[in-house]
Amino acid sequence: MKALYPGSFDPITNGHLDVLQRARKVFDQLTVAVVENPRKAPLFSAEERRRLVEESLKEVGIEDVPVITYSGLLIECAKRLGVVAIVRGLRATSDFDYEFQMALMNRDLDSDIETVFFMTAGEYSFLSSSIVKEVKRYGGDVSKFVPRCVERALEEKFKQK
Repeated sequence: MKALYPGSFDPITNGHLDVLQRARKVFDQLTVAVVENPRKAPLFSAEERRRLVEESLKEVGIEDVPVITYSGLLIECAKRLGVVAIVRGLRATSDFDYEFQMALMNRDLDSDIETVFFMTAGEYSFLSSSIVKEVKRYGGDVSKFVPRCVERALEEKFKQK
């Protein structure tokens, strides 16, 4: 069974990697899809985010998960890849409300593709890319929350600003 793990990953965190590693045990094939969302102003470009996801996967010893970028409707990307499921991570009830709405919309668009939710490990339940960026922007230590390649990329990005 093939699944798709989409997200903005701006940047990828250890919470994302936790969900990815567990989803990988459930599905035969897993693809990570980095979204190009024109409504958002990400810190990293889609290509930078794709590269950081690939480097992060290598850091944790995962080499069999392709990473792509996409724009447009997620369900169209899922159909193109021939997946049976979309993987989503949940941290708190606030995530659930949004993800539930998206899952129902995707089901209306294509009832053959299921959304599967994975609860993030408790240690990452508070963690978000936004928090990581904010902490790093002000010089805080984010080494417990992101792979080393992401920490270096954040350091470089905030030096430039």
